[in-house]
Amino acid sequence: MTASAPRDDFLRTLAGRYDGQLVVSVYTTCFEWMAIRPDALNYVAVGAMGQAGSHALGLALGRPDQEVWVFDGDGSLLMNLGSLVTLAGAKPKNLTHFVFQNGSYEANGRAPLPVTHAIDFAAMARAAGIADAQQFSRPEALDLWLSSRARKAGPTLVDLRVLGSATSYPQRYDYIHSAQARDTFRNALKAIPQPGASHG
Repeated sequence: MTASAPRDDFLRTLAGRYDGQLVVSVYTTCFEWMAIRPDALNYVAVGAMGQAGSHALGLALGRPDQEVWVFDGDGSLLMNLGSLVTLAGAKPKNLTHFVFQNGSYEANGRAPLPVTHAIDFAAMARAAGIADAQQFSRPEALDLWLSSRARKAGPTLVDLRVLGSATSYPQRYDYIHSAQARDTFRNALKAIPQPGASHG
C-alpha cells in the first residue's frame, strides 16, 4: 500500500471529524495538528519519543467517558512497541491510536528508518491482541471509515501511509515543553464534568 497524500491532508480529514476528543500528539504531527485544529484539549506534553500511546492509555483509563486519539509517528512507535501489548491487555474502548507512517524520524532531521519497506503496523497490532486494526493510504478512505465508525469502538490502531506535509508549520518546542501547555490541558479536562461525579 503506497502513500498517496501529505500528512496534513490526513490531519485535515481528522479535524473534519473531530468531536471533542482528547488528542495526544507528538513532534512534527503535533505542530501540524496545533495549527490545523487548535484546542485546549490537545495534549502535547509527551516528551520522550515512543511515549504517546502510554500517555494516551493513562488518559483513556482515567477518563473512560472521553474519546482519546493518539497521533503517533512510525519512528516513535517503534521505540515502544510493547505499548501495543499493554493496550491490548487494557482494552480501552475509548482509545484510537493513529500511526502516521512516512519511513523517517522526521523530528530528528528526517533520518530514515532502518528498513527499506513499509511496516505493517496493523498486522503488529493484531498480533499483539488488538482486534481492530486498520490501514489507509488515502484521506478519502480514512474519512469514510470515520464516518461509519461508532464512538468507543476501540481499542483501535490505524496505520496511515503518508507523504511529508507540503506546508511548513511553526515548530513550537517552547510551547509543547512548557508549564502553560500542561496547565491549559489540565484545566480544560477538569472543566468537563465526569458522569456520576458529585457537584454539590
